[in-house]
Amino acid sequence: MNFDELLKLVRSGNSPRLCDDSRLVGAGDVFVAVKGPNSDGHNFIPQALANGAKFIVCQSSSSNVIPATRSEATSPFRKAGIQFVTVKDSSLALAALAQASAGDPASKVTNLAVTGTNGKTTVTFLVRSCFQAANQKCGLIGTVIYDTGLIVTDATLTTPDCLTIAQKQAQMLEGGAKFMVIEASSHALDQNRLAAINFKAAAFTNLTGDHLDYHKTTENYLAAKSKLFENLAPDATAVLNKQSPYAKRIAESTKAKVLWFAVDEPADLSAHIESIDITGTTFTLRHQNKNIRVKTPLLGCYNVANHLAAAGLCLAAGLDFKTIAQGLASLAAIPGRLENIKPDAPFTILVDFAHTDDALYNVLSTLKPLCKAKLVVVFGCGGDRDKTKRPRMAKVVEQFADIVIVTSDNPRTENPSDIITQIVAGFTNPNSSKIKVEPDRKKAIAIAIESASKDDVVLIAGKGHENYQIIGSQKFPFSDKQIALDLLKNKK
Repeated sequence: MNFDELLKLVRSGNSPRLCDDSRLVGAGDVFVAVKGPNSDGHNFIPQALANGAKFIVCQSSSSNVIPATRSEATSPFRKAGIQFVTVKDSSLALAALAQASAGDPASKVTNLAVTGTNGKTTVTFLVRSCFQAANQKCGLIGTVIYDTGLIVTDATLTTPDCLTIAQKQAQMLEGGAKFMVIEASSHALDQNRLAAINFKAAAFTNLTGDHLDYHKTTENYLAAKSKLFENLAPDATAVLNKQSPYAKRIAESTKAKVLWFAVDEPADLSAHIESIDITGTTFTLRHQNKNIRVKTPLLGCYNVANHLAAAGLCLAAGLDFKTIAQGLASLAAIPGRLENIKPDAPFTILVDFAHTDDALYNVLSTLKPLCKAKLVVVFGCGGDRDKTKRPRMAKVVEQFADIVIVTSDNPRTENPSDIITQIVAGFTNPNSSKIKVEPDRKKAIAIAIESASKDDVVLIAGKGHENYQIIGSQKFPFSDKQIALDLLKNKK
């Protein structure tokens, strides 16, 4: 059997089940052996066979793919009716099979994507809001939620595996959605999880220091992001941030039409900021000699750029300019993105997902001029992730905050004290009275709230929407928002 024949079989009414986890394989299933960052599925072919797999998809270049007797008439695999299908890249094969097994849902919706170090979640929520303003259903897959129109579930990954994406897209169609917007992480792009989806448009927000634990170099990181645009068709649109130094290279790599966006700078799609205060941002949205004023509760120049990225995707998808402006203005908040958890409190408490130095700079440089009194910041760094950003994050927080509280984030398998030591090494004056260290995150939040008074701004950064803390290999219930609200009730 060749791959085209397997695709036809998977599309048929009597389709065998598709698996990329040998532990889930049952009798008659298709097992696709994929080389991952931590393990190689080819090593688990024997387990898949033992569990009853009838079809094995594997890479022809793998030396440990299948026993050499597979081509012999006397082979036990031949006698058992087991079919081996060899392909050049099994991750690409899995993406195509996943779509085929779900009825090719990606071909029946308009697909939009956004990639970049920061801003992806905000852009997807804004895009969905614009389609809602147009009375259209738009499915959303991203860091916070998977929303198919039928059901909303908490996200497990920023960009899930291709089997999950295909299943969610099928649900979107069932729920009446004609559009989908998805966050495209660099890991997902590198692993071809989006390979079988033709995108009508894709947006690039920025590229800053992160994920070097996985990609090793900035060049590799950029290459992963660029794959999204290299695969766009000529009639698709690349929505690119003119103010990112990496966007020009992405533009050179794509066959798609390019729509440039910029804040307070000439571009195909631009915004002029008129005012920013603690309640929101007002800007003029400009495109093809059309100007519309937009008032959004989201704060800061960087969020205006996110609005432009979302607007560009929606323009490419066919929404009119006025509806887009209405959709941008109507989004009240995004979970864990500069979320004001109690607007009627005597001081402002914000929860934000910022977990890179660039994200912290964007947030804090926005908040500092709006803060009438003290700016108090609680932050840490995740374990088993890019260590190079830890001292850089400290430098940014030290630059803007009046009180700094260093704590634990999701330490995972690292020692929290080691992570904190690496953070503190980035401070110019680690012995400053304004810097405090409290490894217990709940206690750190308590210190911040107890120290706050009228007109102060408290920022709890790093975990945002997350309702858990990862210690070792376990997840424990932990919500920055809920803990802060509980502590605020008891504040005298």
